[in-house]
Amino acid sequence: MKELDLGKEKISKLLLTFAIPCIISMLINSIYNIVDQIFIGKGVGSLGNAATNVIFPIVIICTGIAQLIGNGCAANLSLLLGQGKKKEAKNSVGTAITVLLGASILVCGLGEIFLPKLVYLFGCTENAYELSMIYGRIILAGAPFIIIYTGLSAIIRSDGSPKYSMVCLLSGAIVNLILDPVLIFGFDQGVAGGALATILGQILSCVIAIVYLFRMKTIKLELLDYKIDKSIFKTLSYGTSSFIIQMTVLALFITMNNVMTKYGVLTKYGADIPLSVYGVVSKLNNLYVSFILGLAVGSQPILGFNFGAGKFDRVKETIRKVVLFGFIIGIAFNLTLQLIPTQLIDLFATKTDPNYNLFIEFGVKCCRIFLMICFLNAFEMTCSIVFQSLGSVKKASFVSFLRQIILFIPLCLIISSRVGLMGALYAGPIADAICFVIVTILFIFEYKKIGKEKTTSYALVDDTNSDNILNTKVIITISREYGSGGRYIGRLVADKLGIKFYDKDLIKIVSKEAGMTEDFIEENEQKREWGSSLNSEYNSNDKLFIAETKVIKEIASNQSCVIIGRCADYILKDNPNVIKIFIYSSQKDKINRLILPEKNNNNDKIIKYLSSRGIDINIIFDTYVEELEIKCDPDSIERIILNLLSNSVKFTNRGGNILVFMDADEEFVT
Repeated sequence: MKELDLGKEKISKLLLTFAIPCIISMLINSIYNIVDQIFIGKGVGSLGNAATNVIFPIVIICTGIAQLIGNGCAANLSLLLGQGKKKEAKNSVGTAITVLLGASILVCGLGEIFLPKLVYLFGCTENAYELSMIYGRIILAGAPFIIIYTGLSAIIRSDGSPKYSMVCLLSGAIVNLILDPVLIFGFDQGVAGGALATILGQILSCVIAIVYLFRMKTIKLELLDYKIDKSIFKTLSYGTSSFIIQMTVLALFITMNNVMTKYGVLTKYGADIPLSVYGVVSKLNNLYVSFILGLAVGSQPILGFNFGAGKFDRVKETIRKVVLFGFIIGIAFNLTLQLIPTQLIDLFATKTDPNYNLFIEFGVKCCRIFLMICFLNAFEMTCSIVFQSLGSVKKASFVSFLRQIILFIPLCLIISSRVGLMGALYAGPIADAICFVIVTILFIFEYKKIGKEKTTSYALVDDTNSDNILNTKVIITISREYGSGGRYIGRLVADKLGIKFYDKDLIKIVSKEAGMTEDFIEENEQKREWGSSLNSEYNSNDKLFIAETKVIKEIASNQSCVIIGRCADYILKDNPNVIKIFIYSSQKDKINRLILPEKNNNNDKIIKYLSSRGIDINIIFDTYVEELEIKCDPDSIERIILNLLSNSVKFTNRGGNILVFMDADEEFVT
């Protein structure tokens, strides 16, 4: 299959290519949850659906823990592989798997002990208690499989096998779909049958995921790798954002369940029907959310690549199309809810249920009131992903929390306390409308900024240095072999030409732009996530690369300068004023440079570096240390650059690197 060019291919084609797999994957997850609701509703009735809704927070907790460890390990694995640290990568994965196992057993044990109290915390009613306990105990018994599979799924994707991860998910979903009617109707197991079908599907997914551990592409796990080490702290830090998102969903579910029962009991619907109906409507809404998030997540690589490449027209076109497609999907979903709510709710009910008519009546009200303008949510979800893709981390985080935590939960509690049950339903469209207005304002400001980075000030030093001897703008990017003296050469070049020198001072600028700490940037910059093209999940290193790209392009547009490393040669590959230099040197000169005591305070690392390559440090000192001298002639550097400038003022031939050989005996060779 021909590889698609993210910078040239039609945006519509790219969106279809990247978004469809994301949408399918998310839909499978949503359908997984809906299947139980449909069969239990038909086989047991509204109390059965109420029971599944009461226990759903346990599934959210399991997912949150699995993502905390699994997504964190996946990010750490990619980072370590990018650094070439395979041993540490093995330890990280082994540790994460051990912790996953321990956490799953802990959840199972504590859940079984405290389940009678938890169900009431989650909004259970007296009538739904027995069914909730039956369903909950079986789900908790299978919790280890849910947690282990979900955690391993993220690791498998990070290992470069997203298709295998999807096979795991799809296999479990198919088993669940087949066993639900067999166990619920064929064996008359009711909610127990639904829970068993779910767990058996998860067991199959878990087994398939475990099998993959013996055939990983990038590492080979050994028994000792499963010993817990300090890598778990980094894993947990990387997975925290995923965990927080799940806890947000948990807070929403618990709040709504309790509001439904508290105020429902004061109406003709009672406590059970609102509790049951909310679970059904939330599952229907998840289908819509899967479409929108799948579309938005699929646009991330397109947005990120073109933003980094400075192709802002394509960035804007992508945003416009994602927003347009999102609104089309949202309007279609909204119209469906308004036009045929009875038929949709009827899928989850049985006419033999004595509460059938009330169940349908309240379900229709939920669809038409609670989800009255839910199509507006498409814009909020899309903008969250777009802001993230463009490196606006704080705005993305704010938008993610805005609708559910900042607006809906407080509005729901306040309005329902004054109006009752219907107040909770009206809180939905009110929150949607307010959220849409706020996000629209943020979006307009962000959209207008795209392509106008040149107006942004990073407190750069203007290129008016009186010592500047150049008669035209030039940006010199220097890449180098380890130990070849690239920074030293770069500093000399900048000093001789009288232009700005950028190395580690870029970290402070990028820190302000990306909203990341300087320590995080220094540790993670320039390290691409391994297999990121196959993984739909967006990570902090992608955000960092986008931020560095933005800053480096801004610097290059304002002044002549020397930039050390940081992929500047790639980022500025289309800039006609760039001279790319690659520094390398002989093994002898690298050794001389590295071990000079009076010029280096990092000898422990140097000795370890040399020893790992079979070099005897004692022989090196005996042979070279007395006559060591680094010969770098700044005039040679100046001569190279000025000759290049005089030969081609328009920089028409800058496609390749200028190779600079630095040696203790030969000064510079190009």
